[in-house]
Amino acid sequence: NFTPKLDSVAMEVSRKDSELLQAKTYAHDAEPGLVQANQVKHQVKGPSFELRQNIAPSTHVKPILNAKEWVQEALQKLERDSARSSDTHLLKLHRINIFRQNDLDLYLKDESTHPSGSLKHRLAKSLFVFGLCNGWIGPTTPIIEASSGSTAVSEAYFASLLGLRFIAVMPKTTSQAKIDMIKFYFGECHLVEKASDVYLASEQLAQDLSGHFMNQFKYASQATDWQGEGNMAASIFRQMSMEPYPVPEWIVCGAGTGGTSATISRYATLKNFKTQVCVADPESSVFYHYWKTGDTNLKSTTGSRIEGIGRPRVEKSFNRESISEMIHVKDNYSVAAMHVLESIIGKKVGPSTGTNFYAMLLLSARMIEAGKKGSLVGILCDSGERYINTYYNKDWLAANNFDLEEPKREIQEFLSSGKPLPTWEAANLN
Repeated sequence: NFTPKLDSVAMEVSRKDSELLQAKTYAHDAEPGLVQANQVKHQVKGPSFELRQNIAPSTHVKPILNAKEWVQEALQKLERDSARSSDTHLLKLHRINIFRQNDLDLYLKDESTHPSGSLKHRLAKSLFVFGLCNGWIGPTTPIIEASSGSTAVSEAYFASLLGLRFIAVMPKTTSQAKIDMIKFYFGECHLVEKASDVYLASEQLAQDLSGHFMNQFKYASQATDWQGEGNMAASIFRQMSMEPYPVPEWIVCGAGTGGTSATISRYATLKNFKTQVCVADPESSVFYHYWKTGDTNLKSTTGSRIEGIGRPRVEKSFNRESISEMIHVKDNYSVAAMHVLESIIGKKVGPSTGTNFYAMLLLSARMIEAGKKGSLVGILCDSGERYINTYYNKDWLAANNFDLEEPKREIQEFLSSGKPLPTWEAANLN
């Protein structure tokens, strides 16, 4: 019995390379970087990994576990990982004069500080717990997910923690930074032409590999524990408890699966808070139209340009009845808002946070017009560092027909003088 020590991992992307990589099935919790000798081999397609190992004897090798024991240990690993993490910060936007003048407090729940870098860290853990407890995930089960990026990064993190193979099925337009993060956690990326192709491709991979399709779009609202005190909604209300207006008038989020909005709304109702939930939706997404019409057959042939939110079809995890309001935000204004927000908080944010922030500004404008005081909370979904080569790159913005000059000016004029912001009714789906 011995434990190979991982001195370094050199990753080289190659479409042609294919080699055997031993799965890290019984990775040590106490010593990150160690992998067990009793591992299951599988074929890796895509990136090529060079593992330079310094093999040394070890007197501390865990015994081979049966399937039930492995599941119990996997659940313990997930809980230990959560115990090592502190709560994410609630940022107050205290430097904006128009809000101070009208006695409005705006906050952002900064989910970018999770170990895997986004609010999808919470969902990914919940999906793993859900799969483990339902008997769908075992010690050699390949994990497959349909994801535009952040969920895949977070699931790759947990798959690596548990020593499981992970494959993300995503549109080819996904940012290179997110692809690199998935590979950093030993994940594999299966790219498809259109966003609508990810579902069938994921199902086929799971069938071919005898794996488990996590299916965030089906199980997000089921897997998340919305009644407990460990979810994001509970965290927000705890952190707001000492603020001047502790119960927010609005909590604003986007929707990829719909799990976040469902969790917040259900928890607020359970605890008898008057808080309303607003979902901000980008162009080319069907969610806004579904919320208005209730038509579950809606489809869009154009994928969302705001990475991480907006869907081309109605997802089963999206609960329209729990949502108080939806706001349609044009893509230019989402991206402009993320740039303006950086100048306010001194931190780059992702485009979905820009969508949320613009919706928060529209809601705050309504409250000002009605003479209403109070607080609003939005979700800071992930860091803008993942989008340096895309949404923060002038050449990329121009090539993808993003014109930010007028939207930025209008947002800045509202923040300085209260000049009304434009609103829109969503265009018909393509």
